[in-house]
Amino acid sequence: MLMSVPNVSEGVDVALIEEVAAAFAPAILLDVHRDADHGRTVLTLVSEQGELAGAIARGAAAAVKRIDLSAHSGVHPRVGALDVAPVVYLSPDRRGAACAEALLAGHLIGDELGVPVFLYGDLAAGRERAELRAGGLEGLTGRLAANALKPDFGPSAPHPSAGVALVAARPPMVAFNVELAPGEPLERAREIAAELRESGGGLPGVRAIGFWLDAKSRAQVSCNVHDPFTVPLARIVDFVRERAAVACAELVGLAPRAAFDGFPDEIELPGFDPQRHLLEIALRRAGLAIS
Repeated sequence: MLMSVPNVSEGVDVALIEEVAAAFAPAILLDVHRDADHGRTVLTLVSEQGELAGAIARGAAAAVKRIDLSAHSGVHPRVGALDVAPVVYLSPDRRGAACAEALLAGHLIGDELGVPVFLYGDLAAGRERAELRAGGLEGLTGRLAANALKPDFGPSAPHPSAGVALVAARPPMVAFNVELAPGEPLERAREIAAELRESGGGLPGVRAIGFWLDAKSRAQVSCNVHDPFTVPLARIVDFVRERAAVACAELVGLAPRAAFDGFPDEIELPGFDPQRHLLEIALRRAGLAIS
């Protein structure tokens, strides 16, 4: 069994999101996290090796058909209708299977849908998503036109409405946001994110960026925690609230139980349900087990 966490660039149109989510069948959909401010929906799904790549390609086809990046709005960086599609291995012995499935998914998206696919992470010598998203789709298009960059699969120019897709194979990662209290400015969130991320000398394996949420009139520190076993989410919260007042936190998708070791009781997690959002419990409820 393998997991995938496709991110699609739509966070408002519920009917569209439901249509795209359904297209990933026969993969089992564990969670849908929609965010209007980010302009993004994160899907969590599981499937057997040999089925997952095809499921990702079918979901990608639905996203390409329904999502036009030129009409997109949202604060989250993106370069594609199906912006990222990582294949996640839940135990080290499944890494090879995840790599094979990710490469097949990239081939299907690139060749069958005409969407350029760029690999990132271990499949691309550690290349980061941020490198590919630098300057947005316009910047990436310019680098392609100048032959400074070449897709791993598919055509050499972005799809006219769907852009490109980013594909990887990786272990579990946790997407986690901390909302600052009302009155804390966007610049403070950006400063904290710069200090928090590993590249700025912060916590290992952490990527972070500061956003403003119009719907809530709050600043947010948005994080990807690449090793939640070494850096549990309590460390993220402590780091942020040492520097600013915190209103609440948010888990995006699922997380291993260990990610919540020592999590402070006083920090609210709106919408969090252990039965749905702790990885081990969600898999067990679906009749699956980590393997």
